[in-house]
Amino acid sequence: MAVITTRKEQTGFELFKERRKTQEIFERRKKLVPNALSIFTPATISEAKGAIITDADGVPLIDFTGGIGVLNAGHCPPSVVKAIQEQAAKFLHTCFGVAAYELYLNVAEKMVELFPHGEGTKVMLTNSGAESVENAIKIARQATKRSAIICYSGAFHGRTLMATTLTSKVGYRLGIGPFAPEVYRIDFPDYSHDNRGMSEDEFSDYHLKKLDDFFHYYVSEKDVAAIIIECVQGEGGFRVAPKKYIQGLRKVCDQYGILLIIDEVQTGFCRTGKWGAYQHYGITPDISTWAKSMASGMPLGAVVGKLSVMDGINPGTIGGTYLGNPVCCAASIATMEYMKEIDLNAKAQKVGDRVRFRFEEMKKKFPKHISDVRGLGAMMAFELSVDGDIQKPDGELAKQMVQRCYEKGLIIITAAAAGNVIRVLSPLVIEDNDLNRGLDIIEESLGELAK
Repeated sequence: MAVITTRKEQTGFELFKERRKTQEIFERRKKLVPNALSIFTPATISEAKGAIITDADGVPLIDFTGGIGVLNAGHCPPSVVKAIQEQAAKFLHTCFGVAAYELYLNVAEKMVELFPHGEGTKVMLTNSGAESVENAIKIARQATKRSAIICYSGAFHGRTLMATTLTSKVGYRLGIGPFAPEVYRIDFPDYSHDNRGMSEDEFSDYHLKKLDDFFHYYVSEKDVAAIIIECVQGEGGFRVAPKKYIQGLRKVCDQYGILLIIDEVQTGFCRTGKWGAYQHYGITPDISTWAKSMASGMPLGAVVGKLSVMDGINPGTIGGTYLGNPVCCAASIATMEYMKEIDLNAKAQKVGDRVRFRFEEMKKKFPKHISDVRGLGAMMAFELSVDGDIQKPDGELAKQMVQRCYEKGLIIITAAAAGNVIRVLSPLVIEDNDLNRGLDIIEESLGELAK
């Protein structure tokens, strides 16, 4: 039984009033930290284990955010903590280009084993998902000797210059242009919002035809270095690309010599029930980008690519001082081994099935508020809309949901341009009692707010 349920007799509002330390932290934050840094939830943390956070006031919270998809293996897995401690006592840094170490190579070997990209695969480690994307674009342009990049509406690829250029949400881009040139955006194949009465396969064909038209009117396929896509959009609202579309995209890229980049930063490492979301689609990317749950919260990312692509670039054009930090590498190795040991993909399927079932039941119960339930594996969400109309997003209700759930002992976050999608990124090791209680809180909160 999770500790959170032992205080169930108290209301969320009573718990909230007790959180003086939490209030103090946010007051200090306001004085010291730029307002532009987002606050996703009103929560704080002093320690955590598994899927339970203990806040600064000692109040336990069920975590349905997982550090925004970073903690698939849970908070502080013992084997990962031990690996970090042991490596920290040996050496913290050298720069891999100054003094090479096996840990970097061990991570690369595991990535090649999990994500083979054709007959030969090479790996570059980075510090984050955004860095992975930046380097993937540099690699693609050099390898193809082309400059144009195609991305999608609703995409999120990070907040560095190229990554922000690729990112679709206007709120992330205000006042920071000019952006990187030669980037073109097309519509994401969003079947939930724009199916026009077509079957999913017909819808896929329609969007592939739109891509073909795009080559005629906006940028020639001969100038396109790469197309970058998330198989399931994270910040974009957990929109799932149709299987036929991704498979058709692979064929288009093969036909025109365009590199297909799959962004797996949020979808990777068992979140969808497979090591990578692209593995649901029966295709292999030319380049893929990784981070988040790769090292249980330590800053580490990766670019994985076909050997011919990764070696088709100029020396010195990729790299960095901290890339593949040894402590982060130790954490990553231990994380991947732990994920295999406990079969985290199977756990993801179980969690995803439970969340999908409960969300579908909530949709039946609240048809005027929940307009859609969607996701892949344990990357699940529901969309809040006015009068159940999916074209009328209810971001205000979603904002209220975040607060009400917090007051009841659950932290959740939203997604989509309108902030009206409630998403679940809980640790996949979450105990059944905690998962069920968290889902109960979501249902209770929506019921109260719906009144």
